[in-house]
Formats: sequence, C-alpha cells, structure tokens
Amino acid sequence: MEAINEVHVSEPGLVVVDVAAADDETAFAFHTALAARWAATSVERTTRDAGQPGVRLRCYLDLRQPLDVSGQAPAAPR
Repeated sequence: MEAINEVHVSEPGLVVVDVAAADDETAFAFHTALAARWAATSVERTTRDAGQPGVRLRCYLDLRQPLDVSGQAPAAPR
C-alpha cells in the first residue's frame, strides 16, 4: 500500500483506515458499514500482497461529517 500522505491526517477528525480481510466481500462490507456512518472515500477494488493471505483495502474517513440515518450529511443550519 502507498504511504500515508500528510494531507490525509492534517486535521483532527481525518482518518486513514487500512482493512485486512479474508476476501473482497468482507472488505467491501466493512467499508459499507463505515460509509453508512461517516463521510468516506469510495473504493473500487482491493489489493493482494504476494505471499500473504487475504485482501487489503484503504479508505479515508472524515469523522467531522457524521451522516444521518439516510446516509446523507445533515443540512447546514440556516
């Protein structure tokens, strides 16, 4: 996996999540659970490390932007 860039964690509330899972389905299910709760980058594929079991996935979360039950960021106050 690529190195974590300083901009990815430049402010409190920004998180880099590296997932190791047995298979693609498990990794994507975990990402879906994270994305249902917080603003998260989309992911399209997992990676495999030669000689290592399972798959890996990286995503970025912004914990400063919690989502409501519909999966949308709350409306800004007027």
